[in-house]
Parts: sequence; structure tokens; C-alpha cells
Amino acid sequence: MPLTPEQAKTICAMPKAELHVHIEGTLEPELIFRLAERNGVKLPYANVEALRDAYAFTDLQSFLDIYYAGASVLLTEDDFCDMTRAYLARAAQDNIRHTEIFFDPQTHTARGVSIETVINGIERALAEAETQHGITSRLILCFLRHLSEEDALQTLETALPYFNSHGHRLIGVGLDSSEQGHPPTKFTRVFERCRALGLRIVAHAGEEGPPAYIYEALDTLQVERVDHGVRAIEDEALLERLAREKIALTVCPLSNVRLKVFEDMGQHTLHQLLKRGLAVTINSDDPAYFGGYLNENFLATFHALDMTMDDAYTLAQNSFEASFIIDSEKQALISELAQFRAANAT
Repeated sequence: MPLTPEQAKTICAMPKAELHVHIEGTLEPELIFRLAERNGVKLPYANVEALRDAYAFTDLQSFLDIYYAGASVLLTEDDFCDMTRAYLARAAQDNIRHTEIFFDPQTHTARGVSIETVINGIERALAEAETQHGITSRLILCFLRHLSEEDALQTLETALPYFNSHGHRLIGVGLDSSEQGHPPTKFTRVFERCRALGLRIVAHAGEEGPPAYIYEALDTLQVERVDHGVRAIEDEALLERLAREKIALTVCPLSNVRLKVFEDMGQHTLHQLLKRGLAVTINSDDPAYFGGYLNENFLATFHALDMTMDDAYTLAQNSFEASFIIDSEKQALISELAQFRAANAT
């Protein structure tokens, strides 16, 4: 049953967390062109409209090709700060109270941009947003799975001064980029090192890759959350395990449809996963490329699937419970959600 205007308004105003967003994937075409002009970078597109027209993705790789081209304009701390600041302004509009942001340092260090430049620029915007918007945040470094494990290990060593250091929000690692042909077990050693360092662990698995990749992420990498994970629906034993172990899935509905994981939103498995007792969350992934930030993902999902307002509050609570903040902070956000729900009960 479609959402009523009042229900849509309530979902948009509901406090929530976002746990799966790639900061480079929030880089809107207008900002890409402004940064290109500022930095003297020549783009292979005549204008903003031509770049948007190129967003006709057929699969994950066709998206990644444009994604990496867009990232080429990011050269200075101010560039990374401006990009992150723009996302956080949108997050405030969507009533996101906490966000855990992915970034891909190898995308930038391969171009000669230092990891210090990347992290310091992002951090500056995160600190601003906490003061200006009351949005708390954490930062998760993602290894690019199409590159070698040796490259990932070198990246980890370079980033070590920033993990768990005073004032830095960098608390964990993830695994992203091309899933097909790059199983989680390819990165066994680097994730073992990360666990020894006490870092939080997540990984993309079960988007384009098979359920076997989710098992590998759980058993070999020992992830605390699975990013995407929608293909878990194909394996009954896996569904039961994810529910039993309360492993959250950070699902990105609009992304899944744009990258042809599902032909349309009506085929999405999110509601089935939620009904099976899995700790599903809704996220935006790369919103500048996939046509929607967090609230658009909520609305598109609820318009297409037979979901209720109870489901909306469950998804929001799941997002707080699956976050990597301390328990007292989680409880404060869950209480805020409960008060919002009581105030908006019909």
C-alpha cells in the first residue's frame, strides 16, 4: 500500500543513522566541475549535463569507471572538506543523527594525494557538522578489492597514526570496489592485522557476489556488519545465522536497482530480509550517482514494497543499534527515536 503524504513526511523527519555511504560517492556533478576548475583538472565531459547523462550504469564496474573519474578532481584538504561538508548538509536535511562514512584512500594515494590530505580534509568537515548540525560521525577506511592485498597492507600501515588517536574519528576498516572475482579471502592477512589492532570490521559482500562471499566475510574476515548482503536471501542457513548472530546488513536500495542487482524496486528483497528477523538498515551508498540520499532511499523502498510505519521505526532503530558508537550514545539516540514515535503516533 503506497505511503500517505503524512507517512512520507514522518519517515523523512524521523531520526536515523546512515552506516553505508562512500564519501566520494556524494560528489555531485556541480561540485565536480567547480573543483575541476579550481584545480585545473580537465574532465572528459563538456558540462554537468553531459556528466549526468553518463550515469546509465549496467553493472557495478560501469559505475566504478565514472566514480574514479569524478574523484580525480579531489587534490587538496579543502576539496575533501568541501565534499564532506556538502554531504553533511544533506544529512542534516534528512534528519541523520549519526553517520559512519566510508572513504577509499587508495583512489587518492595512487594519484599522489597523501592520506594525510584525505583524512584531515574529511575530519575538518566532520568536526564542523558535529558543532553546527549535532551530527556525530565515525570514519571507516575501505580497501579496494580489485587491488592486491599487499597494497591494502601498505595502506593500513600508512593510516596507523590516525587510528584511535585523539580527536580522530577513524575507527575501522571495510572492503569495497569490484566484488566479482575478488572474494573476501583475498584479504585474509590484512583483516587479521586489523583485528589485532582492535579495529571495527565491515565488508561489502553479497551484492553482486554470491552468498559464499557473505560466509567468507563472516568466517574469515570476522566482520561485525555486512555491507549490502541482499543475496543472503538465496541461502536459508545463512539467513538463520545472520538473524541469530544479529549481524546487521547495510542495504542500499536505490543503488541495487541502478546497478541492476534488481530490475526494479518491487523485486527488492529488503522487506523479506526484515521479516526474517535480520537487522536490516537502509542507506544511500553513492547518492550523487544513484539518484537519492537517505530519505529518497526510504521513500522509494516504502512506495514499492508493502511496508508499514512499524517497519520504518524498526529500520531506524536497527541503524542506531548497529552503529559503532558506545552504548550510552546508542541509547540516547534510541530514546530520541522513541520520543519522536510517541509524538507522531496516530
